[in-house]
Amino acid sequence: MIPFPKRPISIVGPTASGKSELAIRLAKALLPGDKCEIISQDAYQIYRGMDIGTAKPERSQLSQIPHHMIDVKDPWEESSAASFQIEIRSVMEECANRGVRPILVGGSGLYARSAIDDLSFKPFLPSLRRQLEGRLLKEGPSPLLEEIKKSDPKAAENLDPRNGRRIVRVLESIKASGSFSPSLPPYSYLFPCLQIGLDVPRKNLDERIGKRVEKMREEGLEEEVRRLEGKMGRTAKQAIGYAQMLSFLSGEIGLEEAYSQIEIKTRRLARRQMGWFGRDPRVHWLNALDPGLLEKALDLARRADRGEFDERDLGPKEPSRRPLGSV
Repeated sequence: MIPFPKRPISIVGPTASGKSELAIRLAKALLPGDKCEIISQDAYQIYRGMDIGTAKPERSQLSQIPHHMIDVKDPWEESSAASFQIEIRSVMEECANRGVRPILVGGSGLYARSAIDDLSFKPFLPSLRRQLEGRLLKEGPSPLLEEIKKSDPKAAENLDPRNGRRIVRVLESIKASGSFSPSLPPYSYLFPCLQIGLDVPRKNLDERIGKRVEKMREEGLEEEVRRLEGKMGRTAKQAIGYAQMLSFLSGEIGLEEAYSQIEIKTRRLARRQMGWFGRDPRVHWLNALDPGLLEKALDLARRADRGEFDERDLGPKEPSRRPLGSV
């Protein structure tokens, strides 16, 4: 177990809910008693140059509190939840060794769990991945899906026959370990932790997302992607905003259609995030629109430090409620 001075805080919730802003305010409010630093658990903020589309904290924000796991890879480098887990836990351990309390922030669900939960990933075999991706390009997804049906019919049931990337991952898992398990282990902290979820009613969240997409347009998302074109690997190209803008630059869709798709897909992402985090009984939900948000977050941190919440698996002792944004 990593010897943290006080339990880490993980701020989760849907995109555009204000997680980064709360993390900075909370870190500053906990000073001077707690030395806090912020660690991003976002799947795409790790990439240099991908600033506007990932809504990275601005330089003025980054200068207020030390941040980690931002701009640590070039966009042509591949990443996964497994590699991210190794990297973020190394940063967390380094913080602990300096007596720093980490505040983790981000809405990438599996990446967030990989940081704090007793969660392990199946081994990654680069040669097998390259072989299967080569087959996908040459043969298309259908033959690979048929192979999955023969080896593990249940795993094939919920696969989209057009999602070649997902088909490759499932077949890779079957070939590497003999089976595919789509379910994650039960919720179990690797060390005592406090999770704070930011809840936003759906109507307000949709409005925030619309404003965020418009801000991306104003700040120059198109120009940012033009600079990155030809330099992005498979992982980076998947990011919402970048995938649609690349389709525009290649002439597949128009500019207005690209921005429309970005907003639609971001809304869908927010729904999935609320579903993901809403299932975790350990998350303490706060209304992101509450004027007293910071004070309530501070109260949760102090109560957690006093041991008022169960240490590892059971989450908050008081009943959890369903987040507003998940309905």
